[in-house]
Amino acid sequence: MQSVSGRDKAYAFVRDQVLTSPAATGTFLNEQELATRIGVSRTPVREALLMLQAEGLVEMVPKRGAHVPAMSGRQIGELMDLRGVLERHAGSASLKAGVPPVPQMRDALRRQEGLADTRTAEAAKEFIDLDGVFHQILIDAAGSELLSRTYAGLRARQLRVGLTALFAAADRQRNVCAEHEAIVTALEGGDEGLVHRAIDDHLEVTLQILLRA
Repeated sequence: MQSVSGRDKAYAFVRDQVLTSPAATGTFLNEQELATRIGVSRTPVREALLMLQAEGLVEMVPKRGAHVPAMSGRQIGELMDLRGVLERHAGSASLKAGVPPVPQMRDALRRQEGLADTRTAEAAKEFIDLDGVFHQILIDAAGSELLSRTYAGLRARQLRVGLTALFAAADRQRNVCAEHEAIVTALEGGDEGLVHRAIDDHLEVTLQILLRA
């Protein structure tokens, strides 16, 4: 039981605290260092890394350990395509049910706007965390547990590419806020086609920034 608990703790730490950083790309993770930081033995760390390997987030290299691979242009494009499918569906489902989560999304957006002009690594991380909150609110409004879990499973990849995009384009924070405002406004107006276009435009801008980065 202790091993399972330690494994889950290690899994969450590496996925949410280590792999979300663009600086992790291309590095090898030291199992003992991770075990010390997390407060567990090496065994649950190794088990967690094997789980992350199964998800394609790390590569286990013999005699070297866990390598954090860079995302290729194709992988980034596939991530944005998948996000588009899930978010457009969620937008349509929330409108059909008559419960578009406008107040909750506006609250996340207001918090993002409060960070948009702060140029620190901590503010950037918080901004991207809120970006995940903003989009997850929309996904959750579809009322599908499987959809919500699937989207949440993309979190590590999304945080990493999101931070990369912030630092790769001038004034990206302000532009993200404007793109989010367009999504919320479309939801508020009940225009499904406009919601889809606003989502697509937001993801396409992010994709192009990442492909140039």
